[in-house]
Amino acid sequence: MTGHPVSYLDDVVHQRVRLGILTIAHEARRVEFGYLRTNLEVTAGNLSQHLSVLEAAGLISIEKGYAGKRARTWVSLTKQGRAALAEEIRQLKQLISQVEHVGTPPS
Repeated sequence: MTGHPVSYLDDVVHQRVRLGILTIAHEARRVEFGYLRTNLEVTAGNLSQHLSVLEAAGLISIEKGYAGKRARTWVSLTKQGRAALAEEIRQLKQLISQVEHVGTPPS
């Protein structure tokens, strides 16, 4: 690859809330909508929009069901989602490494 590492960050993945969704979903087999909403500190509507973007990109799967009598929505990473998250982290590490090697500019 040529060019600056920032050029290879994925706009779908890199957005703060979507990166949070992918990261949290990576930590668990599946994660409940309410858990994501609370931990990412977003509204239900905002979270739904981000989930739609990730689902359309094939990065997550959404499962709807019930826990007792309450409707629930669970989110899981797809194989493609795991790969996209791994690539994003790889690019971020490259970017961090490049910044650290440049050093501190003179005062």
